[in-house]
Amino acid sequence: MKKIIGFTLMVFLIVIKIDAQENPNPITTAAPFLLIAPDARAGGMGDVGVATSPDAYSQHWNASKFAFMDAQFMVGIVYTPWLRELTNDVFLGGFSFANKIDDRSAYAASLKYFSLGKIDLTDINGLELGTENLNEFSLDGSYALKLSETYSMGVTLRYIRSDLGIKSSDTPLEVVNTFAVDVSGYYESREQRYGNINGIWRGGFNVSNIGPKVSYSNDGQENYIPTNLKLGGGFDFILDRSNNVSINLEFNKLLVPTPSVSQSENGGPPYKQEDVNFFNGIFKSFNDAPDGFSEELKEVTWGLGAEYMYDNAFALRAGFFNESDLKGARKYFTVGTGFKFKSSKLDISYLFNASEIKNPLENTLRFSLSFDFGNSY
Repeated sequence: MKKIIGFTLMVFLIVIKIDAQENPNPITTAAPFLLIAPDARAGGMGDVGVATSPDAYSQHWNASKFAFMDAQFMVGIVYTPWLRELTNDVFLGGFSFANKIDDRSAYAASLKYFSLGKIDLTDINGLELGTENLNEFSLDGSYALKLSETYSMGVTLRYIRSDLGIKSSDTPLEVVNTFAVDVSGYYESREQRYGNINGIWRGGFNVSNIGPKVSYSNDGQENYIPTNLKLGGGFDFILDRSNNVSINLEFNKLLVPTPSVSQSENGGPPYKQEDVNFFNGIFKSFNDAPDGFSEELKEVTWGLGAEYMYDNAFALRAGFFNESDLKGARKYFTVGTGFKFKSSKLDISYLFNASEIKNPLENTLRFSLSFDFGNSY
């Protein structure tokens, strides 16, 4: 059974979007674990984070936010069970560290590790062939700098390793090693008065995982890594000194070419992606959908999240994530909460699936722990 699950997981990791509704144009990438939301704070708000206030997990969402962090140091630890309804040893874990150098700049580093668990292998006679532990991980570092009092930019360099080959069975899958870059920006207005309340506007973007195509085999076939654009904004309603409500909206689009070259005799599906380099593929991804602009819009996912904070010590969160029925059909509601104990923060989130397509995080609690310490800015 584990062998079957392991094979299924390998396919899932290589193909980021498989539509159960006979989608004629599924978009495929290598190492899609890079897009998984790692932390429970964002997980409680519909997986939005590009324009939320800075926290220890900003490395994944928008590294330029670190230039606006309040504490001198931030440390985050994340653990996300994956496919818990099928198995109990598949998970995403990691940690992050950020240091505010001065009032204008900061650097950060993080590690993200995705484990497919232990896979027991047997032959057709049931004899044991050994145990494999397939995994992927990324290691990255970033630098963020304020260009003005309200705007910062950041750059991230990332090393990626993907090992999905079962060595004891002579698999054709090879280990992938590659590098990628993120470029991000973040805007945070000064607090202003609006009627009876104060407010802060936030906005951000992040073009992540900009890097070359990779190959899992020696047959010359290459896959794009999940280069992705995040764009979002939000507003903080500062009701009084103890009560704060933030609303955030975020859009995402894979900057990967849509498969459009037909492999069938009648010109229909299945399709394959054209062989262009990753740089040209980024620009091509905006206008290459076979059905034109209407299909391009279907490739954009969006998330809406809200967070209520009381006395900077207790938080309630809710959100919704939406994806077109023809491009993956991921739709889900999320709820979450957070607690602060002096310098430590604990965040918890839960996902409610709103689609007929199974979600890997259904009926799963997610946890993340962070620490803020050092001088305040």
